[in-house]
Amino acid sequence: MLIGQERHDIGRPHDWGYPIRGIVKEDMLCLTNYEPSRWPACNPETGYLNCDGGPTKTAVLATRTNPSQRKFWELCFGKRPGEELYDLKQDPDCLNNLADSPQHQQLKHELTEQMIAELKAQEDPRMFGRGEVFEKYPYAETALRGFYERFMAGEKLTAGWVNPTDFAPAPIDD
Repeated sequence: MLIGQERHDIGRPHDWGYPIRGIVKEDMLCLTNYEPSRWPACNPETGYLNCDGGPTKTAVLATRTNPSQRKFWELCFGKRPGEELYDLKQDPDCLNNLADSPQHQQLKHELTEQMIAELKAQEDPRMFGRGEVFEKYPYAETALRGFYERFMAGEKLTAGWVNPTDFAPAPIDD
């Protein structure tokens, strides 16, 4: 099974997304994060807008500044590596990334090659070096376009699906 995402919500500069492609095969999940320098759940300073607010999100966000609990924030909201590989049978919660494991290099390579071949057959623009086409599509909700830039410039914008405490006080680069 192939999986993928380009953009789900606002909260990153230029309304850009978080492009991912992946393949699930025989209890293995192999992912490629095409822009690992970006925040997967959207930027901290704009409230991680790709994740609705609630008590669990609030509790996990609070772990970022606690060294003994920071791993929970990293797993939920931290930046992801370019490649991820998980054994879904042994690790159904995808907590142990095997992508850098020497004994999994051949499998990761085979899964990645199969994923790319299948996506090329489907004419996925990202597989042909044309991923920027996805960045050019305007965000669907006109009133929220350019949210990041407008919010950072001080415009009073509301994102009704997150709590006011979800917003980091300043841009962070963890």
